[in-house]
Amino acid sequence: MGWGVVLGAGLAFILITGIIVFVDYKYGGTPLTSEEFNTAGRGIKTGLVASVIVSQWTWAATLLQSSAVAWRYGVSGPFWYAAGATIQVLLFGILALQIKLKAPRSHTLLEIIKVRWGSTAHLVFLFFCLATNMVVSAMLILGGASVVTALTGIDIYAAAFLIPVGAKGGGVGR
Repeated sequence: MGWGVVLGAGLAFILITGIIVFVDYKYGGTPLTSEEFNTAGRGIKTGLVASVIVSQWTWAATLLQSSAVAWRYGVSGPFWYAAGATIQVLLFGILALQIKLKAPRSHTLLEIIKVRWGSTAHLVFLFFCLATNMVVSAMLILGGASVVTALTGIDIYAAAFLIPVGAKGGGVGR
């Protein structure tokens, strides 16, 4: 049963994503480039930027910690846990919107850092950005593997191995 859920859901997501991307490419004229994939053709408006910031702060560790706080302190626990993160989410939201206004053609934060502060700062931030991406990716994979293990009983190591395989999906950004 567990293998069917993991492999079936992975294949279903790959097929659905592939079909949507193909239809958008064929009939919508959307190019299959990494630029389009990463920036959505630079057509994202301010409100969606704000919602993306909130969704990106909702990591697996945040959800797990919020649940643990709820178990320990009751209903008010997750409220106070979220209240503690509100200030930085709001500040980073404002920063993201200001960056979008002042550097609308930039692709990444690292481009802005290199132009503003030079190559040394760019390399330092490159290291920290890569380290953060590795930690967050590991958290998401292990969190997902834990959920799949709890739901289906599949071995956690197998789930952790299969989740990235199913996430490749659809051929976006070829």
